[in-house]
Amino acid sequence: MASLTLGRTNLQVNKNGFGALPIQRISEYEAVYLLRKACDNGINFYDTARIYSDSEHKIGVAFSGCRDKVIISSKTFSTTPDGFWQDLDTSLKMLKTDYIDIYKFQTPAFCPLPDDGKGLYEAMLKAKEQGKIRFIGMSNHRLPVALEAVSSGYYDVIQFPFSYLADAKDEALVELSQQKNVGFVCMKSLSGGLIDRADAAYAYLNQFNALPIWGIQRESELDQFIGFDTNPPQMTEEIKKVIARDREQLVGDFCRGCGYCMPCPVGIEINNSARMSLLLKRAPAAFYLSEDWQKKMARIDNCTNCGHCTSHCPYGLDTPSLLKKNLADYRTYFK
Repeated sequence: MASLTLGRTNLQVNKNGFGALPIQRISEYEAVYLLRKACDNGINFYDTARIYSDSEHKIGVAFSGCRDKVIISSKTFSTTPDGFWQDLDTSLKMLKTDYIDIYKFQTPAFCPLPDDGKGLYEAMLKAKEQGKIRFIGMSNHRLPVALEAVSSGYYDVIQFPFSYLADAKDEALVELSQQKNVGFVCMKSLSGGLIDRADAAYAYLNQFNALPIWGIQRESELDQFIGFDTNPPQMTEEIKKVIARDREQLVGDFCRGCGYCMPCPVGIEINNSARMSLLLKRAPAAFYLSEDWQKKMARIDNCTNCGHCTSHCPYGLDTPSLLKKNLADYRTYFK
């Protein structure tokens, strides 16, 4: 089985991590089945977060009798010490465990550091001293914050969007992480579903000392990644062409679907509406041309340019303009 050492943690992880955000969309029975099947087939890293509704609970049910076989990573979205402790205690309860292997700050707009006056990093240290967490991490979409965390020496693990759509600056972050012995966890390795060739995604990421976490909610998806463990995709000429094509089509100002702009005050489903043009090209169009989706896209006309989405976008996109462009393109399908 392909594995790597996750930086200074010295944790040995299977090179396919299980991203547990999607399991909040399926039943507890289905989720527990997938989680246990993944574990039985060698996948030992599971990433979740307090804000992923019942994801932590499902992981707790799945692994309450075999906690020592898995590495669990969770996150707090809170930016206050009181909120940190509330999230941590709730996560421990939901996960049915007395410790979390890696606990991360989730997408803060700043890098918590000792003596910065916020008390967040001190809360992490205290939790570690109490044995409630083993290692300290950061999950972020903002490159400057991620760079500061890696360079600071205070973080064991960094989690950052990384796929074959990455640019040289993103690749430099991975290299810096390796130099600093910080474990690197790749999120959005399929770029929010826009990358439709998982084998190409794996072949690219396999060139780096980095752990991809794949969002999994179907057994067919899980089976594909289990298959990669015994038959890892290689960087063939055909895959190189796929990557070159996707880079030409997708690199630039496109919505990654992270959802940090949500909820929209007027009910626009921004994380999908702002990338509708790409979804129509790269997914079965009939689903997105349904009457239900026509109504969702029409909500873009109600945009008030309130600034909520732009101020929350970690990629600095002009989201209202992007929404309007996608709506105009969408309407061409009905002319």
